[in-house]
Parts: sequence; structure tokens; C-alpha cells
Amino acid sequence: MKLNNISLRQFRNYQALELDFEPGVNLIVGENAQGKTNLLEAIAFLGSGKSFRTTKNGELVRFGAEFADLEGQVFSQERQQSLRWVVFSKSRPRQIWRNGARVKTAGDIAGCLNTVLFCPEDLMVLKTGSAPRRRLGDLALCQLRPNYEAALNEYNRILEQKSRILKDRFECPALLEVLPEYNARLCQVGALIISYRARFYKGLGEEAQKYHYSFSGKREEFSLEYKTVSNISDPFAPLAALQDQLREHLESHARAELETAQCLTGPHKDDFDVSLSGISLKSFGSQGQVRTAAISLKLAQRELMHRECGEMPVLLLDDVLSELDASRQDFVLNQITQGQVFITCCEPGRFTRLGKTIEIENGNVLN
Repeated sequence: MKLNNISLRQFRNYQALELDFEPGVNLIVGENAQGKTNLLEAIAFLGSGKSFRTTKNGELVRFGAEFADLEGQVFSQERQQSLRWVVFSKSRPRQIWRNGARVKTAGDIAGCLNTVLFCPEDLMVLKTGSAPRRRLGDLALCQLRPNYEAALNEYNRILEQKSRILKDRFECPALLEVLPEYNARLCQVGALIISYRARFYKGLGEEAQKYHYSFSGKREEFSLEYKTVSNISDPFAPLAALQDQLREHLESHARAELETAQCLTGPHKDDFDVSLSGISLKSFGSQGQVRTAAISLKLAQRELMHRECGEMPVLLLDDVLSELDASRQDFVLNQITQGQVFITCCEPGRFTRLGKTIEIENGNVLN
């Protein structure tokens, strides 16, 4: 799997850009705030329709423009393909093309261009709150399982509507009459989300364990535990059982939800915890251990996607190497001998031996 070229118009700080890429390592250099991360964002968005920096597509459009246009030529699934997105600054729906034909959803381009992004924020994701960890898993799962993305979107839509009912019911008590319908649907879709996540995190933990064992000099045992609604003892149980348990937990929190006007239970609260030799990294891990484990997770994600689709996904490293010490840099660089890789950094001469160098300045390519 490789991205041959990309064309951007009115995307972030790029007024117009045409770039060809190497099938191996592409090094994107430049000072801060010149557009390096914007380019990686465009590559990731081209394959998934999701930004790793914002949930609002209007923010992708260059200031003062009405729309942004992204197009790329990809070799994947044993053939040349083209992808194109048009996103608008206002509430107009985005438009998607695959091989010149208009398609309806991002699911229609699944597998065309899979990417794995690693940025400095990911290095400490195991120490932060649960939201960044959920997002890490969701971004990966949406690429692996288009049906998961559909379920997640529906769950979030129902959750938002339920939240509005809880907040507005003080002024309009009659709204509570429809609350059971929303709860029932949340349990149905929530069970599906938990089932998908349990299987993903099981595979992710097993693969990350191999990387971390090697990375740590075979001194530490890596384990990942998926944490969902407390009364679900087996997230691999049949969907009907998960749905019943979700309903029981929701009913036990019904009064508290009405009093607080908040949705207090469900997979929107999910998390995962990583331990090394039985010690939780979130609570007791050193900075070095946390960074090593985070790298192992990202490399594991790439390997899972490789195993799933038979092609190595494109790896995006956004200024990560400069955040690592020499031993961790070497470990990461030794893992990028396969597939296409994009690396951003601020030091033009530091990694030039790796591959093609692209220098960015104020949304333009130099030379």
C-alpha cells in the first residue's frame, strides 16, 4: 500500500499543492507552523475521512475559502486507485469520490489507504485521561471495521439526543416519555461497540506484548486490559447478554442520571489500562516505560492492520523521533524498513539518510 501523490487545494495553510512521494521513507522538514503536520493530516484524512486534530471538517478549510479539495493516487488492493474528498467551511455535507465515481460514505473507500499515525501526544497517552485512549482505539477500529464506525456514529448520535432530553426535561417533563426508547437503542448499539472493542484490544495487547518484550530487552511483561461497564464480566459474551447487562447497569443509574442530567453509564466511558510485569503504567510507570509502551502499541496497531488487509499501512510519524532518546529512535527506525513512511521533523540534516526529503515553508514546497 502506497500513496503515489497528493493534490491539495485550500486545505489548512495550503492554497495549492502537488506532491509526488517515494514508496519508502519520505522526510518532511521545516520550521514549526509551516504545514508539516497539516500534510500528514491530509494524508490520514484522504484514507479515512477523519482528522486526528479536529472533529469539525470546516476547520480543515483554508481561512476565507468555501471548501477544501483533497485528491490522491494510491496503489493498494493490487491496483492503482484514486481518492478525492471535498469538505466545506459551513454545514454542507462532504463529498467523496473513489476512482472517479461518487460514493456515499467513508465505508465505501475502506481499505484503499490505511494509515497509522504517531504523534508526540501519543507518547504520554497512557498517562492521560480516558478520552485520548478511546480515540486511539476508535480511529484504528474505524479503519479496520467500517461497520464499527457506523455503530459508533449511531451511538454518539443517540447519546447526544438523550443528553438533550435529560437537560431539557426540567422545562418539559413530557420528554421523559421517550427516554426508554433511547435507552433501549443505546443498549443495542452499545453491546455491538463493546464486542468490537474487546476483540480489537485483545489482538492489540497480544501484538504489543511482542514488541515491548523485545524493546525492553526481555525484562518486562506487557499486558493490556480493556475496561468497560463494571457489571460486564465477559465482553466477549454474545450480544444479547451484553445488551441485558448494559440495560441492568443503566437502570441502576437511572435516578442519578435524572438528578445530574448526564449520561453516566455506557461504552462512552470505556478505557484500557497497560501494565508492565503487573504494575499499572497509568499510576506508577516512569516516563521511559510509558513512552516505550506507547511505541509498542502503535507498532502493534500497524501490524494488526497489516495482518487484516494483507498490506502494510502507511506510517505517519509526526515529530516523534525528536521526542525520543537515541535507543528508542533506533528501535523505531529499525521497524520502518517495510512499507511507506512519512516522517516530519524540524532539523533538515538530521535524518536525510532515510529517504526523500521534502522541505515545507509556509504551505509551499521548496526546491
